[in-house]
Amino acid sequence: MLYATWRRAPLTAKGSGASVAGSTPGTKGDVMSEVVRAALVQARWVGDKDTMTKNAVRSVQQAASAGARVVCLQELFNGPYFCQVQDGEWYDFAESVPDGPTIRQFMDLARELEVVLVIPLYEVEQAGVFYNTAAVIDSDGRYLGKHRKNHIPQVSGFWEKFYFRPGNLGYPVFDTAVGKIGVYICYERHFPEGWRALGLGGAKIVFNPSATSRGLSEYLWRLEQPAAAVANEYFVGTINRVGVEPLGTNEFYGQSYFVDPRGQFVGEVASDVDEAVVMRDLDLGAIDDVRRTWAFYRDRRPETYNQLCEG
Repeated sequence: MLYATWRRAPLTAKGSGASVAGSTPGTKGDVMSEVVRAALVQARWVGDKDTMTKNAVRSVQQAASAGARVVCLQELFNGPYFCQVQDGEWYDFAESVPDGPTIRQFMDLARELEVVLVIPLYEVEQAGVFYNTAAVIDSDGRYLGKHRKNHIPQVSGFWEKFYFRPGNLGYPVFDTAVGKIGVYICYERHFPEGWRALGLGGAKIVFNPSATSRGLSEYLWRLEQPAAAVANEYFVGTINRVGVEPLGTNEFYGQSYFVDPRGQFVGEVASDVDEAVVMRDLDLGAIDDVRRTWAFYRDRRPETYNQLCEG
């Protein structure tokens, strides 16, 4: 079983290297049929969109070369967390999904590396209509679809309603080369209904790309996602960025991790200050084992839940 965390320096004009902490990664040939080697990329804002994209490409390449079969980036991966302010200039940061340049670039990368990718970014659908979105790309480079963040916060330092409409695509589950996966973006993790919808859709791994700050949510960070994994009996990979950015005082505290269907951390939690590529082997066979013990899906009583759907 692989537990490896790569602590990497961001790409600069002069370039930089990367080091690996933990076990030495293996290759795709080492992965058993029920085991998926998955990776999360935890990064900091370095000042421009182009360098952020280059850093992400390099991290995906490194993870794939070590055998990762699915890689997820952080929320709004190629920009700062601009929701700390309310400024219309950031509307220009959005691009079309999937026809914009970033998703097209990562479609080519997925095809080249034969890796499934989850790419969260700022989407413009048409003039004045924007979403907080994550695109899912299969290992042959096909665009499979996207999740648009449904729950949009509006609190100090997280002025997201200024930038995003609530999602209108529900809770899609994507049938990928590594199995069925779902995406649940940042603030959505506070709402149990979406977690369950993804489980009902057959998701075996749910990725939770985030941008959240130390003073606001750190006390919840190692509680909510493990609890969701237990309640819904699947794996969760959750990501946070690191650092303080020029647009505000939010201190993003990293601590990205994977958790299994029993709510147990798969390997260590990542650093709260350093960039990292968190790579873990996820034994999807554990899902069947857990569901034979705890038959939560069998024992659901949806006919009693009508009150949950009332306005």
